[in-house]
Amino acid sequence: MADNILIVDDESSIRESLAGILVDEGFETVAVESAEEIFSVLEEERINLVLLDIWMPGMDGIEALKRIKKQLPAIPVIMISGHGNIETAVQATKMGAFDFIEKPLSYDRVILGVKNGLHIAQLERENIILKQKDRPKPGFSGESEAITSVREYIKRVAPTDAWVLIRGEHGTGKELAAHMIHRLSPYSHKAMVEVNCAAIPDELIESELFGHEKGSFTGATSSRRGKFDQADGGIIFLDEIGDMSLKAQAKILRILEEHRFERVGGTRTIKINVRVLAATNKNLEEEIEKGNFRADLFWRLNVVPIHLPPLRERLEDIPMLVDSLMNDYVKKGYGKRVFSEEALQMLVSHNWPGNIRELKNFLERISIMTSENLITREQVEIFLSSRKIGFGEDLRKNNKVNRQEKQDHGLPELPEGISFKEAKILFERKFLRNKLSENSGNISQTAEQIGLERSHLHKKLKRLNLAN
Repeated sequence: MADNILIVDDESSIRESLAGILVDEGFETVAVESAEEIFSVLEEERINLVLLDIWMPGMDGIEALKRIKKQLPAIPVIMISGHGNIETAVQATKMGAFDFIEKPLSYDRVILGVKNGLHIAQLERENIILKQKDRPKPGFSGESEAITSVREYIKRVAPTDAWVLIRGEHGTGKELAAHMIHRLSPYSHKAMVEVNCAAIPDELIESELFGHEKGSFTGATSSRRGKFDQADGGIIFLDEIGDMSLKAQAKILRILEEHRFERVGGTRTIKINVRVLAATNKNLEEEIEKGNFRADLFWRLNVVPIHLPPLRERLEDIPMLVDSLMNDYVKKGYGKRVFSEEALQMLVSHNWPGNIRELKNFLERISIMTSENLITREQVEIFLSSRKIGFGEDLRKNNKVNRQEKQDHGLPELPEGISFKEAKILFERKFLRNKLSENSGNISQTAEQIGLERSHLHKKLKRLNLAN
């Protein structure tokens, strides 16, 4: 994909000359005549480098440089000026400019500066990737045949351009699988753009996915790039695709087939090249028969299907999962907890309808709410029962609190010195964990049960780090 260069100069002859030589060198260009136009372009276009004149009417290049570096520090900016001096060059360099070129422009010098700027930016991205690769990466723990097969499928498909449909029950780790594919793919240097299909209202789906032009509808005070535009040259992850409305499915299908679209209120066709990962907990074949999902979209997405097994089909992995997850909670400062053999056996014998998500919630709950380092079978039994009877009651049972106190508050014991805000967050986390467990991780059923809009509940789960 050709790099896109933004040219900012109030002289039309300079803009045209620079655009001409850059296009001849294989670059794409966007040209504007004022610094004020830069920021709408950065929102609308994929820009890899900026050529920025210093002396312009209105906002000058130095002020524009300051704003660019604040909003998008990774974009290299080359300053150009007909009135250059050492003081100005030093000031621009201190503010983050990559290079400083004086007018009249030497076009060989411009091309060399642009190529060097893009090369350094690429090296910085690669350096970040290498540092990330040195860190421990989350993955699927376990040695069962079921999860071993999943890891092998991911390793095989990730380096390709193939589209993947990830299927599995709530809480089985579909988002984790998508991140593993992204990390092992040729697009790992770019952020994966994630879309929660169930959380976008129909009236906003086009704007969210394809972007919009300024003034295209009430409230559109500026142009905006959509999710597909942001994912150009990389990966887009369409989570909960089975919950998307038929109207939205039709719009998704068109862009997946044609690889192009127009923004809401716009006439310019934008071409994209994206790799698509999708995930769902629903049986799409049944949804097709019911008329809830388009067959043509299913076959478009289902190039390489990956099925994530429920936890009940790989119970032998639980000891390894417990060890891995409990180490995570130690890092969070919850303290070291070890399960007795009888306690661990009880976890293995449990059905875990909420899958990995339920197990994670249980382990975090018991890490927070117990003070003993050794967790016994009796404690596991009490905390597993809290899925049905709630934290307050099982802890009162464990601590033999009298009946009157049971009627008074119904809350778990709280750490000393905790603030009201922290207590509220703790209660919300526990309340929502219990409700999700009661509904086997089904967000729609949970939202209906507790009287919240589904999208509002999803945002709250994200905020409380309960979303998987």
